Amino acid sequence: MLANRPLRVLALVTDGFSGHGGIAEYSRSFLGSLAACDGIAEVIVLPRLNATPLDPLPFGVGQLPAVKGRIRYSLAALRTAIRRRIDVVFCGHLYMVPLAAALAKLVRAPLWVQVHGIEAWEELSVLHRRSIESAALITSVSRYTRRRLLAWVGVEPARIKVLPATVAPQFKPGPKPEYLIERHALHRKKVLMSVSRLASTEPYKGNDRVIRALPSVLTRYPDTLYLVVGEGDDRPRLEALAGELGLTEKVRFVGLVSSEELPDYFRVADAFVMPSTGEGFGIVFLEAMACGIPVIGGNKDGSLDPLADGVLGFAVDPENNEELVSAICSALRSARPEASRSQRFNIQFFTEHLKALRAHGLPSTNRCKREK
Repeated sequence: MLANRPLRVLALVTDGFSGHGGIAEYSRSFLGSLAACDGIAEVIVLPRLNATPLDPLPFGVGQLPAVKGRIRYSLAALRTAIRRRIDVVFCGHLYMVPLAAALAKLVRAPLWVQVHGIEAWEELSVLHRRSIESAALITSVSRYTRRRLLAWVGVEPARIKVLPATVAPQFKPGPKPEYLIERHALHRKKVLMSVSRLASTEPYKGNDRVIRALPSVLTRYPDTLYLVVGEGDDRPRLEALAGELGLTEKVRFVGLVSSEELPDYFRVADAFVMPSTGEGFGIVFLEAMACGIPVIGGNKDGSLDPLADGVLGFAVDPENNEELVSAICSALRSARPEASRSQRFNIQFFTEHLKALRAHGLPSTNRCKREK
């Protein structure tokens, strides 16, 4: 009887149902879909960062208040795991895996670890490696991240499953929004766009590569404007680079945009570009595809998964300026592709994939062993 009881999952994450960026988006899709799986009673989310969660949360998901500080967070996780009688511990970021592994061992619950991108590509401490190796199931956002992780952990390959990101339903085709055309003076312009954090710790996103490629693009499409959506401490460097190249009027830094406006920004663009060398996956590629615009990404990282190895978008050597220029020009002159390209990444497929992983990757419960 106990063996068939629905499971309670404790999810240790950074943002939970708040925050910006690909990992936060992925976590929201993952946790909401996990709560919808058969055999899951509740997903209890304990975030590290303090932000107001979405309201309402998905059915079956409860988010606790964020707890700052490693010791306080660890104690909060321990109290929750014991008081809520947790059956599965989920770790949403590799840097938190030692804590998650210790909790899972203490309450005799299986550990499920999620890996995303660069945090999993290089060998971490012995404690991290052993903690990862104790996991019953590891899910990776891309084939590339899975391959890099397998290079330094002693885990049977069958225990690491690829679970690609999904795209939210609000991203869909539509006409170019007039209010954005007016706001950014885009009349009769070719609009090239990137969406990413502008962090000095993440220069691999490739915004500077696009800026350096722009003079060559402008010789063929002189009415092109490059919209950079996102904010961060690397913005002054990128603005200075645009100024040095005489592109101040051609590169426009939009800053952060609301989640409500983001689909319209994709629709106003003629092409999306992010020639990254360190992307774990790149949900923004899916969002752009779903809105019906061509996408350009790098061929040296996890970007190949949303691009389907070049089938669904341009996969270029991000460090080859001529190749990048050629792809941008091709994208700007091409007709808008079918938005159905992104259907393989919709939330229904994501949820079914997750259900299959949960059914085959984890035991039904350990509670019956603990309570005999």
